[in-house]
Amino acid sequence: MKEILIIEDDPEIIKLLEIHLTDLIYKTSKAMDGALGLKMALESDYDLILLDLTLPKMDGVEVCKRLRSKKNTPVIMLTAKSEEIDRVLGLEIGADDYITKPFSIRELLARIKAVMRRTDTQQNNKGESSAIAFEGLYIDIDKRKVLVDDKKVELSPKEFELLVLMASNPGRNYSRTELLNIIWGYNFDGYEHTVNSHINRLRAKIESDMANPNYILTTWGVGYKFNEDIAV
Repeated sequence: MKEILIIEDDPEIIKLLEIHLTDLIYKTSKAMDGALGLKMALESDYDLILLDLTLPKMDGVEVCKRLRSKKNTPVIMLTAKSEEIDRVLGLEIGADDYITKPFSIRELLARIKAVMRRTDTQQNNKGESSAIAFEGLYIDIDKRKVLVDDKKVELSPKEFELLVLMASNPGRNYSRTELLNIIWGYNFDGYEHTVNSHINRLRAKIESDMANPNYILTTWGVGYKFNEDIAV
């Protein structure tokens, strides 16, 4: 049974989520402040985390940042704020999706199922080669493990998806809009800068020289591509 961690300080919202998630045969755990939520998230392996943005002791932004430095658990961010900056911030710090309060429980459940489905598809896709190797870079798709010069690199789920997509198609040019539609799963028109942020963080983790990247190249006027000239 899949388990979802709810990090939320509103007991009514927690109760509502627990009822509906249990109906969908999910096991749930809860934390009512950010510090406890982060501790639980790091100590156990949850299938998904519902993370409120505004929390006591540690806000959702800091929880997500610290979590992403250690683990790749999928995160859907809940926020009572509707300003664009909050939605962008949630995506740029590594959340897989966001939903604004007040939200439709049907929409939230659809988002949860979509994130779960993408994760399951990636983990269970055995029809293709499970590993990709380039000069100094090794990607184990099934184990979601990345090595750079034989050293393990921790990537967020979206960073890993971006890397696998482009490394699986070296030389193929992707526009920012195209990457948004493929990786984020539905329409995020106007959020192309989110792709830039993820690419920059990904480069910081796998490139030895950010100014002269070896793996992920910028194609001016188009977007990005993976360097086709470094295949092993």
